[in-house]
Amino acid sequence: MVANGVWRAILLSLVGSLGATCKGQPSTDGAASKPAPAAAPQEVTLPGIDTSSFTPRERREFAAIVTSMKAPCPGVEQSIAACVIEKAACGACSAAAKVVWRAVRDGLPREQVEKLVHQRFDADQVKNVPIDDSPVSGPEGAKVTIVEFADFECPFCAVVYPRLEKLHDEFKDKVRVVYKFYALPSHPHGEAAARAAAAAHKQGKFWPMHHKLFDGQKALEPSDIERYAKEAGLDLPKFRADLQSQPVTDRLARDKKLGEDLQIRGTPTIYVNGRLHDPSSDLSDAVATELQGLEHKP
Repeated sequence: MVANGVWRAILLSLVGSLGATCKGQPSTDGAASKPAPAAAPQEVTLPGIDTSSFTPRERREFAAIVTSMKAPCPGVEQSIAACVIEKAACGACSAAAKVVWRAVRDGLPREQVEKLVHQRFDADQVKNVPIDDSPVSGPEGAKVTIVEFADFECPFCAVVYPRLEKLHDEFKDKVRVVYKFYALPSHPHGEAAARAAAAAHKQGKFWPMHHKLFDGQKALEPSDIERYAKEAGLDLPKFRADLQSQPVTDRLARDKKLGEDLQIRGTPTIYVNGRLHDPSSDLSDAVATELQGLEHKP
């Protein structure tokens, strides 16, 4: 039996690796990275971007990307680098340069860096992810809405949830987090746990139950779930009645259908203001980039 602290440390290292998720369906996005250009480009110096800690290869890679990728500012036909140097008013160029800087620093291959920039800035990458009456943590007027599709039996989801909690400390009232139920067939207790959380939501106690289920992820038998409900302060007779009720069934079905429409392949899957978040990149960076872009919008 692996101690809880050791198990969580292992998961933290896994979830920080490329694409660490509980899989639902096989992904078709695993194309090999394109080879880097044979000729090394010149290094480039951009205001606000410090590459002094980079190796010569990293500086060349950074320069190659920012001088070849088109700026994400509307109506700007220059490269990211040229846009930053000329201080375009939209502000997205500087944000894009920082995204490239972080990705190169983290050792991502060029193809993934470019994909990350497109996900963060292309207008057609914004998806409609309705919130409806889903569980929400954070103010309604928050500038950034994070929607997470998760499974209570997914170990990677259990690692991510404390990170989502910390966003409130970091960004205060600028962020709200929305939970979507997406139990995977590969997890035998996933649907039962989802039903329990949805039933708790009907009593206004989704988040206490959410924490109990993730913290007790290794124990999700019916007796465990009922104990968590009691500890969360739920009305137990109502909780038992709601577990298999039609409204709870409908709630899970709506979220599942939405996830399928969005072609979700595993959990956790996270959207930041409708943009799919790349699990290989830092979530705080994604929120900061989104806020920076919003500051420059007319």
